Amino acid sequence: MSEGKRGRPPHDDVLTPAEWRVTELVRHGLTNARIAALLGVSADAVKFHVANAVLKFGLDGKAGLKRWDGVARGSALHERKDAMTATNLGPIGQIARTVKDIKAAERFYNETLGLPHLYTFGKLAFFDCGGVRLFLSEADGDDGAAILYFRVGDIHAAAEELAARGAEITHAPHMIHKHPDGTEEWMCFFKDNEGRPLALMAQAKG
Repeated sequence: MSEGKRGRPPHDDVLTPAEWRVTELVRHGLTNARIAALLGVSADAVKFHVANAVLKFGLDGKAGLKRWDGVARGSALHERKDAMTATNLGPIGQIARTVKDIKAAERFYNETLGLPHLYTFGKLAFFDCGGVRLFLSEADGDDGAAILYFRVGDIHAAAEELAARGAEITHAPHMIHKHPDGTEEWMCFFKDNEGRPLALMAQAKG
């Protein structure tokens, strides 16, 4: 009777599942400490996964990983077309603001303003504003400036065309959430002419 193989099972993707989870959060702009807290792992584990991803693709450190335009094999966007298409920014899909106290903000926007509460994840809360999603996040020392999120059909093609037009892509398209029905939420961040953040958002179904 032969002994079973030891070690981790092989993966048919460029990154392991753990590396993909960390990479998506890096591309969303989170710090190593924040990623560690969200995933329930140590900061050293996050650094290890970041280093592995950077090494595999010869990227310029964590900054390069933020701009790396890879897609996980299991994603609904893995088989996307490589050809660029005309970019038509859709309606505003989301507006983001920072607040000092997320619980107090939840009460104000829901009870005082009467906005329907969609869901809350830790210190992130979402409300519906007549079809536009309001995203509140708790943060210290921020001026509360809003970020506009434009809906697009093909987020990778849109990012590529914006970059070709001269826009600076700061965080490559990345999946931020996968709903129970398999629908994926994708985002990409870029700068306006004055260096302020703007974003693209899209949904994809497997």
